[in-house]
Amino acid sequence: MITENFRILEVNLSTGRSAIKNVPGVETVLGGSGLAAKLHMEYSRPGLAWDDPSQPLVFAIGPLTGFFPLMSKTVCAFTSPLHGQYAESHAGARSALALRFAGIDALVIIGKAERPTVLHLGANVIEFMEAGYLWGKDALTTGKLLRRILKGSGHRTIMRIGPAGENKSAMACINVDTYRHFGRLGGGGVMGAKNLKAIAVEGNGSCDLPQGKEYSALFADIFRKLTDTDMMRKYHNLGTASNLEALNELKALPWRNLQATSDPGIDGITGERFADDTLLRNAACSGCPVGCIHIGFVREKFHKDNQYLYRQVGYDYEPIFATGSMLGLTNAPDVLTVMDEVEKAGLDVMSGGVALAWATEALEKGVVTREQTGVDLRFGDAQGYMRAVHMLGGAVNDFWRTLAGGTMAAAARYGGEDFACVLGQEMAGYATGEVFYVAQGLGLRHSHLDTGAYTYDQSKAPKDVDKALTFLLEDERERVILTSMVACLFARKVYDPETLRQCLTVLGGQALADGLDEAAARIQKLRWQARASGGYDPMNVRIPKRFLEVETWKGRTDPQYLEELRLAYAGAIREMCGPEN
Repeated sequence: MITENFRILEVNLSTGRSAIKNVPGVETVLGGSGLAAKLHMEYSRPGLAWDDPSQPLVFAIGPLTGFFPLMSKTVCAFTSPLHGQYAESHAGARSALALRFAGIDALVIIGKAERPTVLHLGANVIEFMEAGYLWGKDALTTGKLLRRILKGSGHRTIMRIGPAGENKSAMACINVDTYRHFGRLGGGGVMGAKNLKAIAVEGNGSCDLPQGKEYSALFADIFRKLTDTDMMRKYHNLGTASNLEALNELKALPWRNLQATSDPGIDGITGERFADDTLLRNAACSGCPVGCIHIGFVREKFHKDNQYLYRQVGYDYEPIFATGSMLGLTNAPDVLTVMDEVEKAGLDVMSGGVALAWATEALEKGVVTREQTGVDLRFGDAQGYMRAVHMLGGAVNDFWRTLAGGTMAAAARYGGEDFACVLGQEMAGYATGEVFYVAQGLGLRHSHLDTGAYTYDQSKAPKDVDKALTFLLEDERERVILTSMVACLFARKVYDPETLRQCLTVLGGQALADGLDEAAARIQKLRWQARASGGYDPMNVRIPKRFLEVETWKGRTDPQYLEELRLAYAGAIREMCGPEN
């Protein structure tokens, strides 16, 4: 039920101490994204390096977590190793419900453990486990070992890193229960810098539900919309992998480091192809009846007598783009095999795939040499990429250490900035046009989910800077409410503003429901202030030349429209970064 204060667990890895704090502000920041930004601003030290032990790592849930379906996400906030500023990444699996049933609204981790550590906590336990035996283990093996050691309930979550995180890579993700990730902007590197190999949260407490008919009726109505209508059918059936063929037909799917936006090789990596040839089963985050997680299988021959080992690999649109079309791979099992290696290394799949695509073109153009890469990279060669993934995650030499700091960092050192597919961070898989390039390039998380800019491009809207800017600002404001609840964004059509108000009201949050619009504007501004406190200036963001060369169904990118929109959006962001009136 909604209360006046947040219940925050603060853990100091340096001292080994922890404390529960009651923090006001529920009506002001709601939870999730709003709470994460608030806590990061209170704990962070903008004048210090991203990996200073005093910098916080925050995990926050929202007021609707555990009470309604698809309120299944957790917001992770940290100072990014990519740009040294505020960052957010979102993930689901069992993380949100584990925190809810552990009795906390947010976990704040500060300090640095003296040696590799697993933080194990629950409603009645906080334990610092020595984890030297896990250091160097890949993310999947780490999860397997901890599941055997920590016998827990179905509400247990295990968040862990692989070698990339241990090496403090700006591309390192935090693997959550094997198939979900805090992927973007280097959260895994932050855990590595804190000598934190894993966080295991036992949801071993209880949570009371509202009494009376209003709650049960509202829950049933939302559940029906999620399961008995067409709103969510796409996500369960082929999943977002169905977007591959559609975007390829639109000439909006990046191929071979965005040297093309369409290719006949799509036949080998469509959603239908993955479903027909590789799909093993569907899975779901806790509290979700939809089952959008598609798990394929790859097999590896381990004995000369044709004996095979089968492994399960979660896939959807973005991983297929990053380890498929972006690398010129057109065979679904090859894509899953490379994807599996990315999972083991603990890399964000989008950043890792785009970085390897840049490295491949850089090698082709002679910008870097075979001696520097230590491996031959060719578009379409899965074996080379499998080796390269581990070199990137392991930061095995000077070239790979530099690339692990971000594709643009490597391009600035070696050359090749013009063809670096970087929009703040390595691009997501939507070569849809100017609005998307500006939105990801300047956006708070440099994420394709900050706004639906790619859908705006696909709507064939006129090149109107004012209309595009209005869309970006309003869409972000709507989404930030959902990420403060914290909802899966797939459910945004179900959880419209009126439905959210009803949900808050039946949980005793009438004041939150009445002030939802004001909270949206306030949280949107707060997040930008958190980013600006680290020195972010959107006016300094530039769109690489490769995006001006892109040919889509609309023709080439319009440089004038792109630049006018970039300046307008940067100006609006600067205004939001300013102090409260």
